[in-house]
Amino acid sequence: MYRRIVGIIAGIFLLAMPAQAANPVPSPTMQEILIKTSLLSLNDANLTGDYAVFHDKLAKPFREQFTADQLKQAFKAFAEKKVDLSPIAAKPPVATSESKVDARGALLLRGYFDTRPSRVYYELDYYPSEGEWKPLRLNVDVKPFDEKK
Repeated sequence: MYRRIVGIIAGIFLLAMPAQAANPVPSPTMQEILIKTSLLSLNDANLTGDYAVFHDKLAKPFREQFTADQLKQAFKAFAEKKVDLSPIAAKPPVATSESKVDARGALLLRGYFDTRPSRVYYELDYYPSEGEWKPLRLNVDVKPFDEKK
């Protein structure tokens, strides 16, 4: 019996964060790079059990609130089931909503990868940190291909 595998890290929504009007929505190519880099870094952490590098790639506000060990616990189900997200490397992301920068200045990317036998769904928020867009919130879900989200 298939059990739905869900890995969610609660978003860090700091109300004091100012909107970043100077940071426009990146190009579709840059969005794909951001999405794949984040998910494949998460994948490496899940497969190796070492979340230190993944932790280092997160936005500074995220790193300050969550440790590498907390990330390991948040994605424990992925690691235990040996979920491998690497098939996304060969597929383009499919957006489920328009990419935008919200009032906090966070870049919101939503979509999935049309992988088989399961699809990889993502909801990713990025924040300008140390001169680049870095993950602020990750919500990753793996479901059988025929199941609709």
